[in-house]
Amino acid sequence: PSPRANVLLSANKPLNLCGYPFLQGMVESGKTIPVTILTGFLGAGKTTLLNHVLQSQDHGMRFAVIENEFGEVGVDDKVIKEVSEELIEVINGCVCCTVRGDLVQTLKKLEGRMSSFDGVIIETTGMADPAPVAQTFFVEEEVGRSYHLDGIITVVDAKHIMMHLEEIKPEGVENESVEQVAFADRILLNKCDLVDEDKLIAVEKALKGINSFADIVRTQQSRVDPSKLLNIRAFDIKRVLEMDPEFLNTDGDHQHDATVSSVSVRFEGELNFQQLKFWIRGLLKTKANDLFRYKGVLAVKGSEEKYVFQGVHMLFTGTLDDAHLWKENEVRECRFVFIGRNLDKAALEKGIMQCKVGPLRFQPGDCVRANVDGEQWMNGVISSHWDQGYPYMIQLDLQPGTYGCSSWCWASMDDDLYVMKREGDCTCGG
Repeated sequence: PSPRANVLLSANKPLNLCGYPFLQGMVESGKTIPVTILTGFLGAGKTTLLNHVLQSQDHGMRFAVIENEFGEVGVDDKVIKEVSEELIEVINGCVCCTVRGDLVQTLKKLEGRMSSFDGVIIETTGMADPAPVAQTFFVEEEVGRSYHLDGIITVVDAKHIMMHLEEIKPEGVENESVEQVAFADRILLNKCDLVDEDKLIAVEKALKGINSFADIVRTQQSRVDPSKLLNIRAFDIKRVLEMDPEFLNTDGDHQHDATVSSVSVRFEGELNFQQLKFWIRGLLKTKANDLFRYKGVLAVKGSEEKYVFQGVHMLFTGTLDDAHLWKENEVRECRFVFIGRNLDKAALEKGIMQCKVGPLRFQPGDCVRANVDGEQWMNGVISSHWDQGYPYMIQLDLQPGTYGCSSWCWASMDDDLYVMKREGDCTCGG
């Protein structure tokens, strides 16, 4: 630890800031910029909360946002940038350990633009321990002269938090969920609509057992009054040092669970929307418990809207969102991130790439046989490509040997399981 950190670590003594002018300034001066650390386990609702805060007109503040992505491919920053005009900086990796130096450099870089924002929000990855991030504002003198830590907000998923709090980790490995709750100044108990009152009471009891000081605010879809999160001056260094005397020890070891990793995929091109949904559905049937978090922004063939999806274990949501449209000259690309335990990187990448759109076998006017209900096959003619996200729209021949033009079906995939070449003559519909 630095000499300054050694002094601050003196146990069981009143914390005297007078000998440390940059810390004194952080506590008393209104000239430093307030920083809010937004943390919580994977899929708790941090980015949704951040979007609500940035779009709110109630607080009248402008923000610089530091977005931390655990994987190599960023997804959240792409979504945030499209709904907000705030200054966005992205750090890839774990901000609590391997890339904390990047956080310091990012904060220093922002100093030259401090007139353009009133506060900083740092959204950590769901795998981050917030303590080393908070430590930055007390052991980095240059950072402490410009910023002060206003509070640590921890978002908790009411449906899934207990399984993560109770998870037994290997020796020496931290339980990130426990750390996130322990260091919280305020806890947002999110997704309360997904569980009953008895479960909520049990969760609140468990949270209070870890951290009895933090207020718990119940919420749904991360909607909360921003005044409960911003300029709350809630971070108390004295309380933190009483709980963790090694808080300011910069030599402390932080070890993640080696079985947890991320798989990131990014490529130019478009996806077959229907095939993607089939693949994700099958993936969740076999791997849901090990998928802590998955999310993506995708280009869907036949749609000008971006497909934004996210999930936590078995809970999956996705939509073609008119708030996120492909711009005229924007490269249509797909970004995926999966975070979980014992992930098969090769299998995930293969499954995704099999959904990528390639050249189609049939053209409008071609005669085909179409699988209309999983068992029954009927003659038809290709009418068009990529209607409603389906590779083929097919006009069916309702009478053997004739073309009726009175019924339609859609082929989900360009595969002989759904549509195949019709042998023999085809003289109608083309």
